Amino acid sequence: MQGVPQSPVHHAEGDVAVHTRMVLAALEKLPGYQDLPQQAREILWASALMHDIEKCSTTREDESGHIVSPGHAKKGAQTVRQILYRDVETPFEIRETIVGLVRYHGLPLWVFEKPNPVQALLKASLDVDTKLLVMLAKADVLGRICADQSELLYRIDMFRELCIEQGCWGKAYQFPGELSRFSFFRKEEQSPAYLPFDSRRGEVILMSGVAGSGKDHYVRTHLPDYAVVSLDHLRRKLKVRHDDAKGNGRIIQEAKEQAREYLRQGRPFVWNATNITAQMRSQLIDLFAVYDPVIRIVYIEVPYKVLVHQNRNREFPIPAMAIEKMIDKLEVPGAWEAHRVEYVVSS
Repeated sequence: MQGVPQSPVHHAEGDVAVHTRMVLAALEKLPGYQDLPQQAREILWASALMHDIEKCSTTREDESGHIVSPGHAKKGAQTVRQILYRDVETPFEIRETIVGLVRYHGLPLWVFEKPNPVQALLKASLDVDTKLLVMLAKADVLGRICADQSELLYRIDMFRELCIEQGCWGKAYQFPGELSRFSFFRKEEQSPAYLPFDSRRGEVILMSGVAGSGKDHYVRTHLPDYAVVSLDHLRRKLKVRHDDAKGNGRIIQEAKEQAREYLRQGRPFVWNATNITAQMRSQLIDLFAVYDPVIRIVYIEVPYKVLVHQNRNREFPIPAMAIEKMIDKLEVPGAWEAHRVEYVVSS
């Protein structure tokens, strides 16, 4: 973080390293911080330490000559996940809490500028404790020198009031049911309290996880009676390599046609592939949702060292570099993505 510049208007204190030290000092002085359980303090402190970790790669001058860091929170969350998975082995729930706090650390300042503030808030509440998020945001503002500090703190207070109003202050918003939650995040104008009529038929299980994590084993063990659409099986059948873009496009189209046939029949099936990014999963869920089945995501994870070992010893190992690239891209599924999201994580 040293030497990474910041806007002198919003961060007159200096570079990102200076700001981060000030944020940590401000956090420790916040009312209530020392009263938190030790684990919560550690989570919040680690989040503050890494909240601007990717300003180093996103900082630039815009057209007006101002220093900006667009996307640093989203990219920072990815980097934090990689560090706490590969380098500092961290329990899944603790790691993902820190990842969420880094991802959403700017939300209390900007929630009312979102196209749908309530939707943005409720999504964040499914990932993070909004009380911890507010403490992090306050430390972020107090740990800087700027002329609009009072206004920024006021915005955080308004965010807190919105959390209370929406019933997600310090807890995840409680939807009436899984169908209500799924529909709310797919429709802009729907009330979170609305419970749609349940006309679902059949079931789709979307597997998710880095190659080598054990998805095939899970399907064989827990879903032996389900039909399976497997991209790896199709690749081997048609002799298409993982790095063959054109061939993989053909594989995906064939897999989608298989899926459509099962969906038309209302037959339960598994879509077995890595599905490691939200965009990848969203495209498939859009396809499935047209046929109105129950959609379940099953995310599989094992520790990094176990992953490397399992991949090395599987029947069809993936190149080590490809595994590392998957880890870099990994976005753990969120609760809003499907009707049900299950996390099968080995310690």
